[in-house]
Amino acid sequence: MTYCYTTRLKSLIFALLCLPLALWAQPKDNSPYSRFGIGDLVSLNFKASEQMGGLGASFIDQFNINIVNPAALSYLSTATFDVGLHAEYSKLQDRENRSVGLWNGNIDYLSLAFPLQNQLNDILDRKERNINLGMAFTLMPYSTVGYDISSFFFDENFGQYEVNYEGSGGTYQVAWSNGIRYKDLAFGLNLGYLFGKINNITTVNFTDVDAAYNTFLDRNTNMSGFLWRAGLMYTLTLNKAQQEDEQSPQYKRLTFGLHANSTTGLNTSSNVFEAGVLILPDGSTVLDTFQNVSGESIKGTLPSQIGMGVSYTSGNKFSLGINYEATQWSKFSSAYVNNNLKNTYNLSFGGFYRPNYNSITNYFSRVYYRFGAYYRKVPVEISQGDDIDDIGLNIGFGMPFFYQRKISHANLGVNLGLRGRGTAIEERYVRFTFSFTFNDDEWFIKRKYN
Repeated sequence: MTYCYTTRLKSLIFALLCLPLALWAQPKDNSPYSRFGIGDLVSLNFKASEQMGGLGASFIDQFNINIVNPAALSYLSTATFDVGLHAEYSKLQDRENRSVGLWNGNIDYLSLAFPLQNQLNDILDRKERNINLGMAFTLMPYSTVGYDISSFFFDENFGQYEVNYEGSGGTYQVAWSNGIRYKDLAFGLNLGYLFGKINNITTVNFTDVDAAYNTFLDRNTNMSGFLWRAGLMYTLTLNKAQQEDEQSPQYKRLTFGLHANSTTGLNTSSNVFEAGVLILPDGSTVLDTFQNVSGESIKGTLPSQIGMGVSYTSGNKFSLGINYEATQWSKFSSAYVNNNLKNTYNLSFGGFYRPNYNSITNYFSRVYYRFGAYYRKVPVEISQGDDIDDIGLNIGFGMPFFYQRKISHANLGVNLGLRGRGTAIEERYVRFTFSFTFNDDEWFIKRKYN
């Protein structure tokens, strides 16, 4: 008897072909809050979890990837390739009701995950397994920077002058995630590498002074660092006795999740150019260089985080959960950032409802109807002492389809949010999210030939 191991390479090839797209896609955004720290942070929640408000601490699904708590990878039953993206319309409005709107979009992540053993092998060998392993490789943005803001001031000596802030770029992360489960207890670990580039430009124009040198500051910063995150999960089955007595009852379970990471190092290398620019009446310019520094290397620190959550799930029909995360942004340090950041937290709530996953006659009875809400604190510290919050609602649809006779899903969602409520600049946004999740249960299958 000979054993032959086969794997499907199509999803992997597709992932490698799409990989450059995530690097090329630079967000075209104008969010004033991305000027602080290293920009707007991108959630680790993939679309299935994000559309429920973000339940990453306790979210498990045999067909969907979760790297927020890598312990969830041990519950995967199929190889999974997931690609997510979004399109967003945001509107900025100040206290004088002046507003501006902008569309932007980007690829959110590419991820390939698989269990390290195939359940079909266990069924064929009539073997029960107490230990389950899962692994994932992910490329996604870590933060995005995009802003173009002008402020006008008045000084008794100089009159009116304008300060303009521009920023672009962002950071990315490559993550290798692993999960192991023994019966109802699971442990996971993410190991990642952070890299990216951020460009910040500040100009000061003295409009009321003749022959004044306007100030120009251009800073390009390359960043790199090590990321890690550990997670635990425990699943409590509430109707275990019923499952032992019946053939295929709907399981009812509580899943408790915990994940955390410590502070890690951040390496930065900056090129700084600062000058005074004088525009003469004939249109020519005079440049007075204040500083021109190349390759300035400085050490920094990324913050620690802890998250926890609990979810109740009733088979494939209903789920409800709550999630809490806290991040110590006050511990963040980097020489090129002059703004103090505050500790933040994120509270989210959500779930799904699926009318009848076994329905043959009604497709929409097999759809996941997801819902969620969240309340977040933004780490920006305003001089007036105002806290900046981010409040939002999610709805989503997990639409199953067959690809090469395998069940897969298209996840469609809408996110409505308000950031900076009651502050000098309010940001209202509508984000349309979309992802394809392809599943294949023939990876690592063991075929027998007589």
